[in-house]
Amino acid sequence: MTITDAPTATRPAHRRRLTRTLLIWLLVAPAAIWFVIRGFGFERDRFIQLIAFTPYVALWSAIPALVALVARRWAAAAVAVLTAFGLAMGVVPRALPNLDRGPSDGTAITVMTANLLFGGADPASIVRLVRENDVAILAVQELTEPAAGALDAAGLGDLLPHRSVNAEAGASGSGLYSRYPITEPGSWRTDGGFLQAYATVRVPGAVPITSESAHPLAPAVPESFSGWRSDLAGQPAADPDGTPRILLGDFNATLDHKLLRDLVGTGYRDAADATGKGWIGTWGPYDGDPIPPVTIDHVLADERIGIRDVEVHGVTGSDHRAVIAELTLPEAR
Repeated sequence: MTITDAPTATRPAHRRRLTRTLLIWLLVAPAAIWFVIRGFGFERDRFIQLIAFTPYVALWSAIPALVALVARRWAAAAVAVLTAFGLAMGVVPRALPNLDRGPSDGTAITVMTANLLFGGADPASIVRLVRENDVAILAVQELTEPAAGALDAAGLGDLLPHRSVNAEAGASGSGLYSRYPITEPGSWRTDGGFLQAYATVRVPGAVPITSESAHPLAPAVPESFSGWRSDLAGQPAADPDGTPRILLGDFNATLDHKLLRDLVGTGYRDAADATGKGWIGTWGPYDGDPIPPVTIDHVLADERIGIRDVEVHGVTGSDHRAVIAELTLPEAR
């Protein structure tokens, strides 16, 4: 009787073990797939949007690893641990100051970028940030004609009298304001339809620098995905043999997007990443939307430019926060 019933008795236990193993793999798989997509730049379609939330997935990925280890499902545990480690290596360094922030000797300057949300941001809030932080170069996105007039009426023209401005209705307008004289002002329109104002800024005692208000198309709907990719791929690369460049603005991408990492890799430093402040959110819940904070506004500085510090401030009336970076420009020879 015992011999004939033994296989029957072991079947439920075997099924339970298989079920637990399957459930653990189902727990492990999403983060593992996420890691592959993020690591190799396979983001497509809706994953273009989702990949911005990688830091949250990295934090969560420790849970499947712990569950698999406790359950002694060693194959699943190995995959989960490698996934958690890989995701951590992608996001943790942003919270740690880099040893190499570029040159520390040179001319100090403070720059700022702010998205005005269809021109609706409070101009007094922008001007206050410029004044209180001694900002010398300001890049704004979604600049409308009324917003440009309101900024001047609030006193921006007194603080930053030199400008390259191309305001438009909606989200496509762009502006670059400077305390110091500029040359070669202009703007260009991305494939996605947004303008990017630029100019060469002549800071006393420093080499000339090209500054540009960056604004690739937002991947808000499927119809904009190809424009987003084209706009990011079309951003000006750093030129080690040319004029040092600062790209600052709303990139509609985080450092978890491969296209932005590729752009930085041409010879830029991300100022927030370099100072260990790369986790600070710049877009998401700041106008009341139930969206976890993500970091899509950046200051990218040519590697010949030093990074001193970064601060992020709220802007009344905008869904973006302003990014303010203290930089060191190479001295003129």
